[in-house]
Amino acid sequence: MMRTALCLALVHLAASAQPQGEETLNYTINWPSGLSLGEASLRARQADDRWELEFEIDAAVPGFSVQDRYRSLIGPGLCAVELEKQFRRGNKKGHERTGFDLERGIAVRETLGGGGKSEIPLPPCPRDALGFLFYLRRELGQGRLPPAQEIFFGARYQVSLEYRGFHTVRVNEVPTQADRFLARVKGPACDHSFDVYFARDPARTPVLVRVSFPLGIFSMELVR
Repeated sequence: MMRTALCLALVHLAASAQPQGEETLNYTINWPSGLSLGEASLRARQADDRWELEFEIDAAVPGFSVQDRYRSLIGPGLCAVELEKQFRRGNKKGHERTGFDLERGIAVRETLGGGGKSEIPLPPCPRDALGFLFYLRRELGQGRLPPAQEIFFGARYQVSLEYRGFHTVRVNEVPTQADRFLARVKGPACDHSFDVYFARDPARTPVLVRVSFPLGIFSMELVR
């Protein structure tokens, strides 16, 4: 169940944005039947040469709930500065922070509340999960698809995207023109693929995410 929750969190992070100054996007998370099982929201704010990104999810299935909050700071070049994760999944909860020291080329991952620390070597411009997806929307808006690469979300993950063509999808029962991408995320606790649909607007707004699990295809849909 923990692996599923982490995969869902990464899927939902595909709602990341490239706003101008400030943006808030709200989503509903749906059962395969279409009934809602929860909500998610993403906020992005610019302060000088940095962006602060926040993602929250509040969802539940019978006997199990997920309440996650992620906060990311990214600096010039959209390189990671700090990533904070707070999560509660069923009876388990956690709080950790990763600081990215670009001068030393080291990320320091710390479990808060009496936990330990670990160090991870970094590339010249590391991207955390939120920062990468923020960067992805910018690149798509300029007609480019980023190559497969490593991102940081506590541990390291490999992420790649493949263009799957133009589609008309229903978002809140409204036909919406969008480009479909197959995203693959692989890491120590997750190995999954899912579809992400970006509207053909200047901001390349992510309007729909679909992910397949044994119970069926779950979705995250933009609330207009």
